[in-house]
Amino acid sequence: MLEKITPLILTYNESPNINRTLTHLTWAKRIVVIDSYSDDGTPEILQNYPQVEVFYRKFDSFANQCNYGLSKLESPWVLSLDADYILSEELITEIKAIENSDVNSYTVPFKYCVFGKALRGTLLPPRKVLYKKEKAVYQNDGHAHRVIVEGNSKMLSGCIYHDDRKPLTRWLWAQDRYMIIEAKKLLETPKGELSLGDRIRKQKILAPFIILFYCLILKGGILDGWHGWYYAFQRMLAEILLATRILEMEKIKS
Repeated sequence: MLEKITPLILTYNESPNINRTLTHLTWAKRIVVIDSYSDDGTPEILQNYPQVEVFYRKFDSFANQCNYGLSKLESPWVLSLDADYILSEELITEIKAIENSDVNSYTVPFKYCVFGKALRGTLLPPRKVLYKKEKAVYQNDGHAHRVIVEGNSKMLSGCIYHDDRKPLTRWLWAQDRYMIIEAKKLLETPKGELSLGDRIRKQKILAPFIILFYCLILKGGILDGWHGWYYAFQRMLAEILLATRILEMEKIKS
């Protein structure tokens, strides 16, 4: 199965991460990277991997970047990855053993890492990362994006490690950009179409404290020591940023 797969990776200033991701993709004959004109040394790192082919495109949305990436693939299967995703050996072995079937996509669970330590729990849901190219298209979803794949899907048991080593200042910059988009989505979506979680987030006050409790207690982050506290504070801060952006947009509209 591995010879039928091309990994697809989006990059922008991912020099702290991309080496670790690529060292777990040495089995791939070709890796397609869509870079948004990185200026931190990422292109130079990519040149060290002969199977990597880089295409440059100015970023406008995640979905458009991914759909552009799909147009550059020749293999029947796609492995869609972020530049801070690390495939576990168990997952690679599991993918290698996949035989021809009527399954068009595979979903994979994630383990979130803080400074390289995998946490007991995470807010990251399983994600559809392996799929047939001809059956897939990407759509924007708030600040994020998702792939729509026709046909049957199956869950794999091997995991992907989400291990982002970029500095906190970069994380804050990215989160603020994301929360502007997310706030706009929450304010423009009719209340009846919002999930319970999004309705709570739209109320602004409770969400940051609920997230802190959820990460530390329900997800067991308190047992991960300072790594768990760090992750919980990060997620709480993200919700505070969202609440602040919602307040700002409501004020502007009024």
